[in-house]
Amino acid sequence: MVLACQNISKAFGTEEILKDVSFHVEANEKAAIVGINGAGKTTLLKIIMHKLAPDGGEVVLAKGASIGYLPQNPDITGNHTIYEEVLSAKEYVISLERQLREMEAQMHAVCESELEAFMESYNRLHHEFEQLDGYTYKSEISGVLKGLGFAEEEFGKRMQELSGGQRTRVCLGKLLVTKPDVILLDEPTNHLDIGAIGWLENYLANYRGAVVIVAHDRYFLDKVVGKVVELDRTKASVYEGNYTAYAKKRAQVRQALLKQYYNQQREIKHQEEVIAKLRSFNREKSIKRAESREKMLDKIERLEKPTEENTDIKLHLEPQILSGNDVLKVEQLAKAYDGRPLFSQLSFEVKRGERVALIGDNGTGKTTILKIINEMVSADAGAVTLGTNVHVGYYDQEHQVLHREKTLIEEIGDAYPDLTNTKIRNVLAAFLFTGDEVFKRIKDLSGGERGRVSLAKLMLSKANLLILDEPTNHLDITSKEILEQALNSYTGTVLFVSHDRYFINQTSTRILHLTPAGLTNYLGNYDYFVEKSQQPAKSGAGAKEPAGVKAVTVREESEQKLDWKQQKEEQARKRKRSSELKKTEAQIEETEGRIQELEEAFQKPDIATNSAKLGALQQEYEAAKQQLEQLYEVWEELASED
Repeated sequence: MVLACQNISKAFGTEEILKDVSFHVEANEKAAIVGINGAGKTTLLKIIMHKLAPDGGEVVLAKGASIGYLPQNPDITGNHTIYEEVLSAKEYVISLERQLREMEAQMHAVCESELEAFMESYNRLHHEFEQLDGYTYKSEISGVLKGLGFAEEEFGKRMQELSGGQRTRVCLGKLLVTKPDVILLDEPTNHLDIGAIGWLENYLANYRGAVVIVAHDRYFLDKVVGKVVELDRTKASVYEGNYTAYAKKRAQVRQALLKQYYNQQREIKHQEEVIAKLRSFNREKSIKRAESREKMLDKIERLEKPTEENTDIKLHLEPQILSGNDVLKVEQLAKAYDGRPLFSQLSFEVKRGERVALIGDNGTGKTTILKIINEMVSADAGAVTLGTNVHVGYYDQEHQVLHREKTLIEEIGDAYPDLTNTKIRNVLAAFLFTGDEVFKRIKDLSGGERGRVSLAKLMLSKANLLILDEPTNHLDITSKEILEQALNSYTGTVLFVSHDRYFINQTSTRILHLTPAGLTNYLGNYDYFVEKSQQPAKSGAGAKEPAGVKAVTVREESEQKLDWKQQKEEQARKRKRSSELKKTEAQIEETEGRIQELEEAFQKPDIATNSAKLGALQQEYEAAKQQLEQLYEVWEELASED
């Protein structure tokens, strides 16, 4: 064990964030800390780093172990170049190298009586230098910087010239070359493109040390971690396996707890009915039996109904009118900036019902393409044609049409006056605005928060073509899943740019991969793209189509269409089952509530003395109980399905 958190508790004022949180990390183990925004993930990392004191509990680091930390927005200053800043992490190795060079220069002048001691000292330093990879540290720094997306010609840029995201990448590179025994990373993928994230995945998976990651990138977590620590309502639960295994186990646990709860509720209702029947006989023996059952019932440890964040929130997207089958046609598109070509001769089409992901490295022009389609940037050449009855809804973090003086609830309510306050609050909650936060003014929000408000407005629009630029930025995992479900049930068309590979995997039906050489089309999700793009080129696979898009072979397309159809059928079946299950749960809650209301009504004097009212209520009461039993059976049947 290299790191352990033992009964960590922390509160801010009266709000308890962490309570008795315990877990440990073994040497070389890779672990994730997950939870909704506000669950205490960053707080826990700060406590581990002693940047924040816990109210209770302790953090134990193995004796002699080193630890390194990358916060979300590291504060970095100075006039170093990118290369110099990362090189400063190797200061000790550089000092060893300097000592060795100085000793080598002195060797010829050392007298014979001191030579043995001198050489012993030199050999000791040389061994330490080799152990610290002293001969390769310069190439290591270059490799890390290139892996994180810096071109070699950028190594000489000064830190003050860099954006916040670039500075964060430099800090990440500096931490990686330091090679501590434990690395703590808070959202390390936020400023990386897909290529850099893939490089980091491979680096961390093979890192000779422990890694603890806070991240919302589920694909990244799947590739790197083997343990997940979930923070939920101040408590911690530990799951072995990657993110997908955790999500599956968590769903199974919740379903099992729900089943136990509903079974117990059924048994309690049954016992209460038997007790009532026995008492109605009004005989000494039957009353004693009723009392005996009551004592047994009182001893039952009542189970709490398991809850889950945002289970009541559903985003439903539906176009107001149906578009034609041909939604979007892009022909021979070209764009250059300052004489430098960004892309040229790009052509592709989008059909109704498709969800197309446009992916590629930073700087290839993905966002520019979206802006050209939305007439925010003019193309140098080519044409963009929208199909019949196509109405575009556009999300771009740089161009958010929001009213600075309005509150969040006013911003949504004024745009959609038919929505109730409850519906507006549910939509805002899906995008992480809860409680009094809905009364914040737009002008007081951060850039990320404004992006989330814009995304919430777009999701409520009746557009039949959604164009989205990085829609999952600033969303936690729960909110991403809500957005995924909404897009998957959307009957319109979606074209989006994203670096979130899990999101792409869950939502895309087709991928357009943009490189300096042009566009390549893949008829499938991100996993399919990875599989096909890593295969050796096949005869005819790289041929250009008249539309200007490279395509995979016809046979591969046919196979993928079949696979995709089967996947869609299975996804549809699962969505239908999940929807029916939650609908049944809601009906159970509603029926239970009505039964309670009726039981309270029986006690009212004006009803208890009115035989007509009493009879009518009794009939409704019996019908409700019968309906509840049927709902329990339906729920059990749905819950037991694979």
